[in-house]
Amino acid sequence: MSKKLFLTSLALTLAACGGSNNSTTQTPNPVPSYTNVVNLGGDTTATDTSNSGHGFSTPAPNLTATELEQHLAGDANFEVAFTTAPNEQHPEFDGLGPVFNNADCNSCHQRDGRPSSVVVNRHGGPVKLSSEDAIFLRISIEEEGLNCTEQTPDNNYCAPIAVPTFNDQLFHRGVLTARHDWTENPSVGQADVYISYEYSNFTYPDGAVIELKKPVFDVRNPYDAPSETLASGAPTSRLFQDDVKFGARNGMPVFGLGLLEAISEADIVALADPQDTNNDGISGKANYVFDKIKANANDPYPVSIGRFGWKANTPTVRQQSLCALRGDMGITNPLFPNESIENTPLHDEYLARTGYVDTGIGPDGGPEANQAFSDDVTFYAETLAVPARRNVDDENVIAGAVLFEQVNCTGCHTPSFKTQTAMDIGGKPAIAALTAQTIYPFSDMLLHDMGEGLSDGRRDFLASGNEWKTRPLWGIGLTKTVNPGAGFLHDGRADTLEEAILWHGGEAVNARDEFAKLSKSDRDNLIAFLGSL
Repeated sequence: MSKKLFLTSLALTLAACGGSNNSTTQTPNPVPSYTNVVNLGGDTTATDTSNSGHGFSTPAPNLTATELEQHLAGDANFEVAFTTAPNEQHPEFDGLGPVFNNADCNSCHQRDGRPSSVVVNRHGGPVKLSSEDAIFLRISIEEEGLNCTEQTPDNNYCAPIAVPTFNDQLFHRGVLTARHDWTENPSVGQADVYISYEYSNFTYPDGAVIELKKPVFDVRNPYDAPSETLASGAPTSRLFQDDVKFGARNGMPVFGLGLLEAISEADIVALADPQDTNNDGISGKANYVFDKIKANANDPYPVSIGRFGWKANTPTVRQQSLCALRGDMGITNPLFPNESIENTPLHDEYLARTGYVDTGIGPDGGPEANQAFSDDVTFYAETLAVPARRNVDDENVIAGAVLFEQVNCTGCHTPSFKTQTAMDIGGKPAIAALTAQTIYPFSDMLLHDMGEGLSDGRRDFLASGNEWKTRPLWGIGLTKTVNPGAGFLHDGRADTLEEAILWHGGEAVNARDEFAKLSKSDRDNLIAFLGSL
């Protein structure tokens, strides 16, 4: 059958689905305009890595020779595994920790994509997170009656409130002697974290059953009360008090970030509908977050629209990258020059006991990662290519694109934007290769209430515990090619795209339910479309 005849047949078939038995003519569902689009990243698209395990690791092909050189320098920095200070042979690589979650960028963003989910024997006990695992816990305390109607210096712009003596991220790993009890707990950080899974079944209207799982975390052995656990009666550790909230975070793909940064704020805000004025059950709102670059430039209102992170809690690629460098690895840098656990009892005791060897200051008297290192690793994250689509002429993929619209996945996963023609990002001119590009990220960049099933109960600036940023879908079909062990969603709970869809609730529940009502073949077609992205 020719492609033209197939599309005509498809439209007629879909027009007949769900219609009145008395009707002989109906308006066919149109084939979406993006159905045959291959270059999701415009001119930055990589067209020769479709079936490669390195499909997310290609530099944008429209970079200049000088830009490509900087990108490759950043690539090398992304792979650097930092070491404990002092490292006399390579002092430029020391400064790890003293507590951290991983020693290099790639461990959380394997081959620039998603990390492997933690494997747990369902018939065994919880598994302790190790150096092989990329997931970690955000932590904060919730202040009763906090008013975030306005973000001001008085309410710290509604930033998450750090847990006293711990900070806002739980570091489960440490250098060998990080803790005072290191002989009993070598290489343990602020606490041990264990993971297990809770299982449930989802039953489709047609009777098909699919098993779902979600991770359950158990925190034990905090440095301020080593014998305690979350389940301890009347715990004394600050970590186990009732006001502390925990939220799991998995690493996410890092390609295409510069393009998302280049979308105008006006275009994102135009999609917001916080009062659901069109009554489609979908609201969507922007997160507004503290902007470290603006603050350093003495901007009187250091707040910007959030674009990155699971809850859109960072405004720029630079802040996202360098915050992770300092947070996840404990490597200070020009944007974050202080250690992540500075002035906590754990850090003060470590410095005194070890002779103040690792104070967050590099061999040149500056931060542990210098300006060039920081610039290059940021540029790398900004200029990774978006992989080209595959199988766009496949009849199942085309049918799936129609169904993607029909069940209103596009209510949140906005197909396309055009990046700005000229802009200033983080105090620097935009990268020319990223400007004036028509891109297809399939995300509205907004926060949506995804229901209790996905909630972590933890506020993050203007994002509630139920709200998450719409994940871009570009490249999602290559996830398992790049890393067969990768999982989906913020905590890696979904092993497949089908499972990820079935976890959608809240504002996405109608789309989820419409997906569930489809026949098995239609569900497969919709997933085939996602697999082509």
